[in-house]
Amino acid sequence: MSCGEHHETECSEVLDHLYEFLDHEMPDSDCTKFEVHFEECSPCLEKYGLEQAVKKLVKRCCGQDDVPSDLRAKVMGRIDLIRSGQAVPEHDLPVSADRPAEA
Repeated sequence: MSCGEHHETECSEVLDHLYEFLDHEMPDSDCTKFEVHFEECSPCLEKYGLEQAVKKLVKRCCGQDDVPSDLRAKVMGRIDLIRSGQAVPEHDLPVSADRPAEA
């Protein structure tokens, strides 16, 4: 996504790292770049607001549940694969009614 305007920090970079920003998992200097971008770019600010609202809703509904640390690592690994354009290995895909579990 791009708003069509030139920014010091590109929209694609902001959106690719939005959850790192939301989760306070990036250096202060990068946070500052993102804050400046949000001041200049209303589409990215709108996306930020939407994702922030979803995050708050999930926390309110599921905030009491402990998430296993290995699950977080697996999810982050899959996100990295997808961002890099690599295919997600089929054995990592969830089991569905259409595809039975492998033995």
